[in-house]
Amino acid sequence: MPFRKPGPRTGTSLKPTNVRVRDQVTGVILAGGRATRMGGVDKGLVPINGRPMIAWVIDALRPQVADVLVNANRNHERYGEYGCPVVDDGDSDFRGPLAGMASGMRAARTPYIAVVPCDSPLIGGELVQRLLAAVATSGAPVAAAHDGGRLQPVFALLSCDLLDDLAGYLDAGERKIDRWYARHGYETVDFSDVAEWFANINAPDDRRALEDALAKRARS
Repeated sequence: MPFRKPGPRTGTSLKPTNVRVRDQVTGVILAGGRATRMGGVDKGLVPINGRPMIAWVIDALRPQVADVLVNANRNHERYGEYGCPVVDDGDSDFRGPLAGMASGMRAARTPYIAVVPCDSPLIGGELVQRLLAAVATSGAPVAAAHDGGRLQPVFALLSCDLLDDLAGYLDAGERKIDRWYARHGYETVDFSDVAEWFANINAPDDRRALEDALAKRARS
């Protein structure tokens, strides 16, 4: 599927009272990893209750943002079937989530991106709104979720103005997300009241628990 040509951005000032504030954000689903703990299987395409995880995540994220991109380094055609532009990292090095964030920033037409992983189908409908509110209040260029137990750095809102800095960080061989976030005074956002949003699949044994959680959500 052809990559989307980046368009002009509209500036980086958030307007918390604007009901269309979500139009300033592009959703980026990170599906570009090796998934070594899953035996190398492309996690976004692993079925949960009969649907690939990428479908669950797209459905959860799409109403919250102006557009959704999928960052993937393989299976482009499969991911393209879900109606979202697919962007890769431009190399075969599998440099991790930060490389996916940089790819998303390059392709986004909005001043911000909201990143989420492809293996967390329980994402709630207020994730982006709460991250946006934290950025609007603090002025920080990055807001990352905290589930009450630990930081969830791949659930984050980032200013696309950070692209050049991030590209330089990656070119220097750096990969640590928390270290790069710390360079920019990121805001931590408390999601301890909805910690289940961050449940994910890192190994085959995690699938049953997630399927049970989705079934419970459907019943309620």
